[in-house]
This record gives sequence, structure tokens and C-alpha cells, in this order.
Amino acid sequence: MTEKLYYTDGECRAFSARVISCKPENGVYAVTLDRTAIFPGGGGQEADSGSLNGMPVIGLRESEETIYHILPEPLEPGSAVDGTVDWALRFPRMQGHSGEHIFSGTVHRLCGGENVGFHMGEGGMTLDFSVELSPEDIARCEREANRAVCADLPVRTLLPSAEELEKLEYRSKKELTGLVRIVEIPGVDKCACCAPHVARTGEIGVIKALDSMRHRGGTRVTLVCGEAAYRDYAALHANNARVSVALSAKRLETAEYLARYMRESEEKHAEITALKREILALKAANLPQTEGNLCLFEPGLDAVTLRELVNAGVEKCSGICAAFSGTDGDYRYVIGSRSVDLRAAAREINDAISGRGGGSSAMIQGSCRSARAEIEAYFAQK
Repeated sequence: MTEKLYYTDGECRAFSARVISCKPENGVYAVTLDRTAIFPGGGGQEADSGSLNGMPVIGLRESEETIYHILPEPLEPGSAVDGTVDWALRFPRMQGHSGEHIFSGTVHRLCGGENVGFHMGEGGMTLDFSVELSPEDIARCEREANRAVCADLPVRTLLPSAEELEKLEYRSKKELTGLVRIVEIPGVDKCACCAPHVARTGEIGVIKALDSMRHRGGTRVTLVCGEAAYRDYAALHANNARVSVALSAKRLETAEYLARYMRESEEKHAEITALKREILALKAANLPQTEGNLCLFEPGLDAVTLRELVNAGVEKCSGICAAFSGTDGDYRYVIGSRSVDLRAAAREINDAISGRGGGSSAMIQGSCRSARAEIEAYFAQK
């Protein structure tokens, strides 16, 4: 059994210990110590990084209360070792995990929701709650959680006996046996947890809910805390500053300006589309009566307008009307005919113009990679 220093002191960055065993294991060595501050992972939090006598710990696992440190070289059983924890990795994770306890405890207290799932990732943490939370519920819980951070409350760890545990009210996602560690934030939360935590809530800095969605009858919340929240805000601020400059808007008015810009853009797009269709109608009316095929190229047409052009073109030719829009070597096409079964001819046409697509006997559509000259040559000889 390994003494887990992070159980009582999550901020222990360096420690001394004695090697209990060292066994070869597929080219590496599984080393056990009498005690360690390096967390092997669990409870939704990933394992720490660290070193023993300057040698990197390349893996960690726990079995029956014993922690195995995977090393590239052996350590002599009985020898003393100095261990270190990768603090740059550990501390932000502690901020996040302690912040999660505060937020989950607050949801439990204010909304009656149980935390039924928790995962820490690069983009923040996801918290799954058993109840549906409205945006107002989440905002209220976020405010209360940050008040707990500002209060700089102690984060206590308890290792109660079985008899003491029976008398405690605490949160837990599953039934627990054996030694149960309780993390308590007075007046905020009391929860079973195996992971290291900050010593005081003020170290968390800030708690921010980024997003939420319905999930399995409850709510999934994406949360960031501490350094992760600061990085998210810094990135968001830099992005908003660019939008502010582009729109010539004050930084807290970008949403309003962007909404107005989108409305104006949609209006202009509608005007341009109407003009394009008027021009297209004029072009379609002036298409020559043709014995054989018509091959048309019009830039900037959407699929609907391209079909309208083909519908006009099939009235003016005895064969196939093929319309293309795009750039040389990258075209979208619509092809129509009243005299040719295009469904049957689709493979031959696509092979000839390096295309992909299909449709009905009267019309097919898709894309192609051939140059304009190659396409014109093909339809000219048909």
C-alpha cells in the first residue's frame, strides 16, 4: 500500500520516499514506493507527470491501493529517492477539479441536480447533471460558485472511519467501499474524491460556464476554471478585438453590429440574386435555337439558378443542355434533356468530364474537374 501524499497535501511538489519494489515489465520498470505525491489519475482527472531521481515517470497505474511508477531505468529496492511533480501540469488541473466541486455542489444545493458524469479535457471540463438546467439556472450557479471562490474558503480532506462515514452526508457518483476520502468546502460541497485539490478556493481564480446542452434527460455543462478560464478569456478578447476593428464597433457592441451587418448582407445578397435572375432570364430568352447540344458557362450561379438556366436551355436545343458554374477544373454542373435518357448516360458523361453526379432521366447534376475546353469539345462532338 502506497501512502498518497496528495490525499492530505495537494500542493506537495517535491517529496522523498523509499523504493519498495522494482520489477521489469516489457522493457520498462514498474517501481513502487512507500509514499508518493504523483497522482496516478482517477475521478475524471488524468494522471500527473513527474520524476524520480531526475528520471521521468513515463506511466502510472494503481492497483489495490498500490501505485506503480513506470520508469525507463530500474531503481534499487530499499534505496531513497527524491520525487518531483510537474507543477505546471498539476496546478491547472487542481484548479479545474476544485472548481468543478464548487459548481457541482452549488447545482446540487440550488437545483437538486446530481453530478452523474465528469471529464477533464484540453478544451475544459464537461459536467453531466441529472436535471435539466436553464440558462438562468446555470448563470445563477456560476455566480454563487464564484462567490465561494472569492470567499477564499479552506478545502479540507477527510479520511473518516467506516462508522464516521455512515453519519456523513456527501455526494458520490457510485457506491464506495474501503477507505473513502472526502473533500469538503465548508458551506459549499462535501464529496467523495481521490484527486488532489487546491488548499483554498481563492487559488481557483474564476469559474466560468462556457456552454450547455441537453444530455440523457439532464444537462451537460462545459466549464473552465483558473488558468484555463484566463486563457479562454484572453483568446476570446483577442478574437473580439479583431471583430471590433473589422466592424468599427466598440468591443462590447460587436454582437449588435454584427447582427446589423448580417441583416444588411442578407438584403444585399437578395438584391444581387434577383438581379442575377433577371440577367439570366434575358440570357435564356436570347439562347439560339440549336440542333444538337448547348454547353453554357456562367460564373457565380447557385444550384437553383443553374437549374433554371438548364430548364430554359432544353427548350432551345434538340439534344442536351449542359450548364456549368465555377472555375476551370472545378465546376458544378446541371445537365438536362428531353430527348436523351440522362440517367443511362450519366456514367459516360461523368467519365468524359471527370465528374461525379447523377439524377433522373430528364436531369442530372454534380461536379467535375475537367477544363472548359475539354467539356466544350465533348458536348460539341455528341
